[in-house]
Order: sequence, then structure tokens, then C-alpha cells
Amino acid sequence: MPPPTAPTKAEIRAHALQLGFDLIGFTTAAPPTHSAEFRQWLADGFNGEMTYLARRAAERTTTRQLAPATRSILVVGMNYGTTGTPHLARYAAGPGDYHDWLGEKLAQLADWIGNSIWYVDTGPILERDLAQRAGLGWIGKHTNLISPKFGNWIFLGAILTPLDLPADVPGPALCGTCQRCITACPTQAIVAPYRLDARRCIAYLTIELKGSIPVEFRPAIGGRVFGCDDCLEVCPWNRFAKAVIPPRPLPALTEMLLWTDVQFADSFRGTPIHRLKRRGWLRNICVALGNSGDRSALPALRRALDDVEPLVREHAAWAIAQL
Repeated sequence: MPPPTAPTKAEIRAHALQLGFDLIGFTTAAPPTHSAEFRQWLADGFNGEMTYLARRAAERTTTRQLAPATRSILVVGMNYGTTGTPHLARYAAGPGDYHDWLGEKLAQLADWIGNSIWYVDTGPILERDLAQRAGLGWIGKHTNLISPKFGNWIFLGAILTPLDLPADVPGPALCGTCQRCITACPTQAIVAPYRLDARRCIAYLTIELKGSIPVEFRPAIGGRVFGCDDCLEVCPWNRFAKAVIPPRPLPALTEMLLWTDVQFADSFRGTPIHRLKRRGWLRNICVALGNSGDRSALPALRRALDDVEPLVREHAAWAIAQL
């Protein structure tokens, strides 16, 4: 139930923490600070096949065009630190899909505030930019948000409200001269500080790209089958991070390479991996096996040469040639 009168900033913060959020900050409905940089990023084609980012670019850079009544934006963060799982980015290594369970908490908070709308990676807003302005942390040279309390492992959500709430003060950017994230990127996707060419990024290549992975990038993918954390892992601010989510165990890659659509769906329904679909998952497994140097994977890869999906057959043939 919403409070009988419009809640204060302090009351909203207390309720958010009670719901389980780790961070909460407040900012205005002014355009995101780096709107011009975002538009240039799109103009440079760095978004690759993520055309949805360009389709609603005006709303991403002008929040009131998305929700004209918005006066304040609440940005919340939740720590997703795990001990890590081989082959998976940390955000996908825990149970469930963060869009679902974080969205449930955001919906509860938005309903309690009243007359508010919420987004968790699902709407045309620049969450990281707003999170920096709301004081949750700062955008690092790898273009992700860094929290002085939780390091690089933070899920973000936002609530747009007509309430006129005092804005928090943005925290300082504390990367200094450090360039570990830039050096660590296996594909040199961070082409300059704060400039990421997604077309080279392993997270993009293994998740967002729907077709064939460019041959020149396949060796650098190594054993990764869903995302990449290399630029995040090396950040020295992770010394403050906390492991809170138990990692997801995976069957052997050669076993999963032989899965049917039903087996894939039954194993990953309700997780971020499910949206990759079986064809994308098996494509990535073929690349990882091709990079493994393990010739015992050859029988499974040879069976994959007869897969119903041309995408899987192509990457299986490449993997066999590597081994």
C-alpha cells in the first residue's frame, strides 16, 4: 500500500533498503549527462546489430519525452557478486533472470511510491549515466558503472516519478590513471577510455550477435560461452565487492552440444541464457571447444556437423579444424 501522503526522500530510501536494494540515489529528469557521447557512439556504428538502441535514441537522451510528468528519477542498485562460474559472465551465473526478480522489487517500490513507472534494462533510458548522476558510483573507462562499495558487480534499475525530490550529489570519478580494463580486453574492444566498440566485445559476440561470429575474433573468445567479465574482473575496486549469489553449475560442454531444443529450454528457462536460444548457445559451445585444445571433444563436434541449424554446423566445422 502507498503511504497516505507523498513519501519523502528519506522514506523512499528506507523503504527501498527494506525491500532489499543495496544502493539508491536520486537525480533530476534532466537529459543524461553523456547524451551527446551516446549519439556519437551510435553514429560511429559501435552498437553493431543492437538497432533497438538507435530506434528510441531520442527517449534515451530526453527522459521527459519518455514520461513527460517525470520530475525525479530514482536509481537503485543490487550487488550480484558471485565466486564465478567457468564459461559464464557473473551476472548469468546466479539463479533466475535478474530482469524478473529485480523487476518484482522495482514494481513493489514504484507501487508504494505511487504514479511511477520503472525499468530494469527494459526501457529506453541510460541507466548507468543516471546512476552516476544519482551518486551510486561512476562510469569507468570500460563504460560500466563502478561502485565504491560493491566494485563492478551491480544490477541497476530506475523509477521515474512526478515527485519533486532533492537530487543527490554525483560522486567523483576515481579511476585515475588506471587502464587495467583497457589492457585486459581480449579483443581490444575498448578503443579509448570510455569508448567501447561493441562489435568487438565478447559479450556482444556471444550474446547480442545472432549470426556467425567473425572468424578473427573466435580465438580470443577462449572458453567463454555467455558473456565476458575480463574488463570488470581486473578493476582494483573489486576488493570491496561481496560474493552473495551462489554460482550456477553447468554440465560438460560436450554434453550440452548434443542437447535438443527441449533440453536447452528446460535447463535455462527463466535465466538470461534462455534468450540466446539453442542455436546461439551451441554456436558458442563450438567456439569454446575449438579453443580448448581438447581432442576428446571431436566426437561431439562431428555429431554437431549434422545439426539442423546451419549456424551450429558452421561453427562445429571451424572447431574441428582448430583441433
